[in-house]
Amino acid sequence: MPLVTIKAIEEVFSPKQKEEMIRKVTDAMVSVEGEQMRGVTWVLFEEVKDGDWAIGGKAVSVSALKKAPAS
Repeated sequence: MPLVTIKAIEEVFSPKQKEEMIRKVTDAMVSVEGEQMRGVTWVLFEEVKDGDWAIGGKAVSVSALKKAPAS
């Protein structure tokens, strides 16, 4: 049974967005492995505290992410 973990900074995504990500990740696994995998595909959405996430050795905050230009 597959276990997929999604990690994100807390309060970035709404409950509705998290539900959508979980559904779409499950759908992606099913598209590869077949419908029989739907009932055994686990998706874990973990939220990391603001400031406990770092890129390039520097802590990242939600406010900094919102100010960053989109790639």
